[in-house]
Amino acid sequence: MPTSLGLFGTGRLGSAIRRLADARDDLEVRWAVGRERPEDLEAVDVAIDVSTGAAVADHLAWARGAGTDLVIGATGWDPALVDGDLPVRVLVAPNFSLGVALVRRLTGVLGAYAAATDGAGTDVDLAVTESHHRHKVDAPSGTALALREALARGAGTRLEDVQTTSLRLGEIVGDHEVVVTTALETLTLRHTAHDRDLFAAGALTAAGWLTTRPHPGLFTLDDLAEDHLRPLLGDPAQQAGPRPAGRSATADAHA
Repeated sequence: MPTSLGLFGTGRLGSAIRRLADARDDLEVRWAVGRERPEDLEAVDVAIDVSTGAAVADHLAWARGAGTDLVIGATGWDPALVDGDLPVRVLVAPNFSLGVALVRRLTGVLGAYAAATDGAGTDVDLAVTESHHRHKVDAPSGTALALREALARGAGTRLEDVQTTSLRLGEIVGDHEVVVTTALETLTLRHTAHDRDLFAAGALTAAGWLTTRPHPGLFTLDDLAEDHLRPLLGDPAQQAGPRPAGRSATADAHA
């Protein structure tokens, strides 16, 4: 039996999610609503909220009452809304890209590197920049805020010490960059989304994963990403395999 799906949000991302879901045999979109939500929405297996931050409280209240799991992709809402016990499964994701989840993890490593460099007496500048299409309302984006937090935490510094800039230009789908700069070098992590289907596919993956959790509660895309990224972030020495005979670690380092 297909998983029944509801959509809060009929904008660009919501429309992309519906198009991809309609092409799958294992999903059935029962409804998709915009700003005017009907009073008698049908309970479904899982709903995806890609509306606006102002509407999240109402959608959460509906999900609690209907017993429907909820994926929240909207940004700009109060995280206190999901504090405490939840009677349903709720997944919060400011960005549905597993690539962004990987960049966020690497951002923490980059922050730790910045802290070590700063501790060695070299001044370090930290920055996160993001660009989106001109129609995006919130700035900085939820993804930029998550990257700023990861960088600041890794560097052991305040959020205010991470310069954060936003641009709203044309039809840019999404571009995020993390930068660490000293007098001697600049290190940059960058993620560029080329098509909104990246996030639509990720939202459907998140919805399917959420319904398989054994208990209600709060989850993030990092919880899902952990299943996918753990093999990539293990011991590099183990991943590399045995060294060829006659090659030393120094030789490898300078190869």
